[in-house]
Amino acid sequence: MKSFLTVFTIAISTTTIFSQTSAVNKANIIIEKAITAQGGKDLLESIKTMYSKSETVMDGRNVNWVTKEMAPNKGSFEIIYEGRVVYKSFYDGKVGYEYVRGEKKLADPEEFKDKDYRKHIINELDYIDPTLYKLEYIGEEKANKKDCEKIKATLINGKVTYLYYDKKTNLLAEREVIKNGEKNSFSTILYDDYKKFGDLIYDTKNTFVSEDGNQISKIVELYYNKNITDKDFQ
Repeated sequence: MKSFLTVFTIAISTTTIFSQTSAVNKANIIIEKAITAQGGKDLLESIKTMYSKSETVMDGRNVNWVTKEMAPNKGSFEIIYEGRVVYKSFYDGKVGYEYVRGEKKLADPEEFKDKDYRKHIINELDYIDPTLYKLEYIGEEKANKKDCEKIKATLINGKVTYLYYDKKTNLLAEREVIKNGEKNSFSTILYDDYKKFGDLIYDTKNTFVSEDGNQISKIVELYYNKNITDKDFQ
């Protein structure tokens, strides 16, 4: 009887391990397909800086959001109203700052906590890095009105993100942050209207889902690997 139980236990353990390994492998394959759909790993790894300008509405006013990024983890965000920068925050690779009434001040470190774990500008490259994320394939699920493959991505700091990749295009359709490392950020974002910028395929419409009402931003300008320097994060 003991021998039978031992064999049975080993068999169950082996099946569980195989199942877990398969879930990880499938998750990686899905994200690898997304990387290919965006332009391929070589292209995405070559992107060292990125600039985007979006149109959105805040408090009834038409404004622009401008983001600048530099690999591995520098970034800035500006809100522009009638040609004037009314808000700016940035992370210089180590510390986050914001401008309050034109004065540069240290920002809440929690707002930039996840920046320490960034290695690439394109998130998918970080997702498949096992030193950063643990992946698990969850299954098929409808998201953003699309038939998707759902993946659970757990960052090494404990933050859990659910990723939904469109089965038809292999591109990201929705992202849900369950355990958020950044304060006051949206927990759910919908991704639509992918377009080509040079050789890169990138989403141009983001819907930030909120109980107080969704906010939509649309990219009107995007370029990479030009016109951004370290001075943009100082």
